[in-house]
Amino acid sequence: MVSQFKPTWMVTNIYDLTPQQLRENGVRAVLTDLDNTLIAWNNPDGTPELRHWLTLLELAGIRVIVVSNNSRARVDRAVAPFNLPYIHRALKPLSWGLRRALRRWHLRRDEVIMVGDQLLTDVWSAHHTGIRSVLVKPILKSDAWITKGNRVLEKVVMWRLRHNYPELTWQEDLNERKTH
Repeated sequence: MVSQFKPTWMVTNIYDLTPQQLRENGVRAVLTDLDNTLIAWNNPDGTPELRHWLTLLELAGIRVIVVSNNSRARVDRAVAPFNLPYIHRALKPLSWGLRRALRRWHLRRDEVIMVGDQLLTDVWSAHHTGIRSVLVKPILKSDAWITKGNRVLEKVVMWRLRHNYPELTWQEDLNERKTH
């Protein structure tokens, strides 16, 4: 059961994913969670680092699509300055939102990764959709109230994952080592 929460990679920060690494792994599109993955949950304006990363991926022809459980208004407000496409109310950990993104943008599972900061939503939904996942550390140590319960369960799941998969460690980039 715990294997369903095992990410393909664990990378410290979404901005560590370079166009070269993504291309080397056959990635044409990055599906990404919004809060505490792409932007801080309490700062919807993003950072210069985010803008730079998005520009690099755009120049490389790698699409970035936000897949969030948030409302349309929340996601639209957060991604509008970056002109990013999105799926709102994705219902993660269900695979509905990720499957919808694959269909809408005509993407194959093998050319997509899902990046997120939560095992119980982002990694689980990627696993059940049949796409590779990248777990990143949350941008902030704090979370919105709705996420705090997940974090408690996530610690237990992570402990079990590390017990079953001792090679599961944080990496600097995708090429350092795959976790499965």
